Amino acid sequence: MNATAALLVGVAYLLGSISFAVLLVRSTTGRDIRTEGSGNAGATNVLRAHGKALGLAVAALDVAKGAAAVGVVRLATADPRYAAAAGFAAVLGHVFPVFYGFRGGKGVATAVGAFLVLAPLATLVCVGVFVAVVAAIRYVSVGSMVAIVLLPPVAGGLFHASAPIVAAAAATAVLVVLKHRENLRRLAAGTERRLGQK
Repeated sequence: MNATAALLVGVAYLLGSISFAVLLVRSTTGRDIRTEGSGNAGATNVLRAHGKALGLAVAALDVAKGAAAVGVVRLATADPRYAAAAGFAAVLGHVFPVFYGFRGGKGVATAVGAFLVLAPLATLVCVGVFVAVVAAIRYVSVGSMVAIVLLPPVAGGLFHASAPIVAAAAATAVLVVLKHRENLRRLAAGTERRLGQK
């Protein structure tokens, strides 16, 4: 066991637990994003509640923290098991942040950052799928779920990612879809908001 790498997986969780949605909205408006819109501490809710600039800033920082979490572990070891664990830990931290009462976002942007390092080509393919789905039907939630569910088979089947990375992608997909339960209910009820809809 690589004790340093294992410790850095824990650091990855703490890094993921930094909620840029909460921090940026609070610092610029004095509000708590978790009390606005959908109540989700993520970039899409920030975009809807406070505009494109703040929403894109949150998304970029969430992607960056996912990438950083994996990158730091890779400085300590080339073992893909630790890097994959760090990627999942960062997403887990974003979804259940220890610093914010375990009330976080849905993990999509953080997952993008983590898997851009772990499985870059597969992630870019899935980001392309996300863009295409959202452009076609304007449901960010559907695009997010379709893209994340495709990530494990695309990473393993098309780009031959290692087993730990595929396993981390599968665990991330399960977590992200579970966090979209309310979106699924709204989609079934016909009340889910499309991108750009107030």
